[in-house]
Amino acid sequence: MTRAPFRLERPLLLALFGVIALCAVTAVGAFIAPQSAVLPPQAAQAQLLDGRDPFIISDVAERVLPAVVTISTKTFIAQANIPGLHEFFDPFFQHSEPGGMQESRGLGSGVIVDAAKGLVLTNNHVVAGADEITVSLVDGTDLPAEVVGKDPLSDVAVLRITGDLPKLGELPFGDSDSLRLGEVVLAVGSPLGFRGSVTMGIVSAKGRAEGPQGIAYGDFIQTDAAINQGNSGGALVNMRGELVGINSWIASPGRGGSAGLGFAIPTNLARPIMDSLLADGRVQRGWLGVAMQPLDAQLAESLGAAGSHGVLVADVVPGAPAEAGGLKPGDVIEHFDGVRIDSMARLRTEVARRPAGQKVRVAVRRDGREKSLTVTLGEQPSDLHASQVVPRGPGPQSDDLRDGGVLDGLRVQGLDELDDGTISRYGVDESVKRGAVVVQVEPGSPAARAGLREGDVIIELNRKPVTGGTAFRKEYEGAGNQVMLRIRRGAGVLFLVLSR
Repeated sequence: MTRAPFRLERPLLLALFGVIALCAVTAVGAFIAPQSAVLPPQAAQAQLLDGRDPFIISDVAERVLPAVVTISTKTFIAQANIPGLHEFFDPFFQHSEPGGMQESRGLGSGVIVDAAKGLVLTNNHVVAGADEITVSLVDGTDLPAEVVGKDPLSDVAVLRITGDLPKLGELPFGDSDSLRLGEVVLAVGSPLGFRGSVTMGIVSAKGRAEGPQGIAYGDFIQTDAAINQGNSGGALVNMRGELVGINSWIASPGRGGSAGLGFAIPTNLARPIMDSLLADGRVQRGWLGVAMQPLDAQLAESLGAAGSHGVLVADVVPGAPAEAGGLKPGDVIEHFDGVRIDSMARLRTEVARRPAGQKVRVAVRRDGREKSLTVTLGEQPSDLHASQVVPRGPGPQSDDLRDGGVLDGLRVQGLDELDDGTISRYGVDESVKRGAVVVQVEPGSPAARAGLREGDVIIELNRKPVTGGTAFRKEYEGAGNQVMLRIRRGAGVLFLVLSR
């Protein structure tokens, strides 16, 4: 019996071809599909947080933790030997004896930046005044340490772990200038004593020049990564595991807890300070030699700098680099070495972070016109901050008003009209040889609103020198509705605008 040849029906044949085509497309698609469409969850998370870097957050944290340490300090304070005092406080001060030493303890964080030498970078305020310093690794190992150098003006300190060094981790320095707003960072340290804590956030802002009282030079990185007490001196790292900042302080409206406003010293500021401390035991800073004051709208208008940014040069130190470079009182510094100047703190920091001998371009606005100057920086005097005098408050009331005229609530007398006792009572600096002394300011008057105080010495009126009381009154009466005064207050100089 002969069999009929096997034939596929047309519908069945079409279905078979469809299945084969579908399988082929699926197989090829597995090879040509973009990798981002099939990323595992952890890699997708890392890419979402920072598309430039392939690292997973957990990997970065594990790499960083061995190099971040807890710093414990002890400070011994002499206790007065007052009869009965020890018995009263004995339950609270178990570590003290009558007439002996009382122990005070502190806690902070630090970062190992050189494992071979045992060097630790931290904040000055973490170790200031400490008699004993202990560095604790993340595994609980305690090691003694000593201060190599510290710089209170930037809140940077360098420690060295002493004795035999175990195997230590270290963090490489990153380029803090390359940080971008919104970039993911980790803050690592020992907040409230909880060793090896890692928090995550972003770079919220850069270039915050203003800092806590006592820190004269700041260029802080602001982050919302949780920072609390004990985090000071710890690491701020990028997603490459590089050190980009040293956590320094927090701003909080409450009792010191994290409010998403943490600030770190950028490594591009801290590293040169560390190098200088290691090499010379001190920090060498550039010096310009000017007295500054903020530029407000009234001053800007009077100086022909309306709408301008910058800071006002109130005075120039005789013989300083600023004088040699052509800077004058009344100049508005808008750019310094290419950096836009928007505050006194910014200018102070930019000058200080450059070495003595460096030539810089200073862009100023003088009498409404832009002017470019070249200044060779000097070295900052070692007693610069110690010698600064805070302008004095109101001086004593004077009954000696031989001048009977009152000008917009202001009474003045020529410096040459006052005896030595009166000059001393008003706190006039001995370096002042000419001018008109403010002897009375009526409350609520235009003079009071302008900020004039008794004891101020008016040395310029509308950029013209004031030689005495009579000359001042004559010039003042003929001035316009706004009068710009340059005054000396104590050892300081500043400009004021009086609106009549």
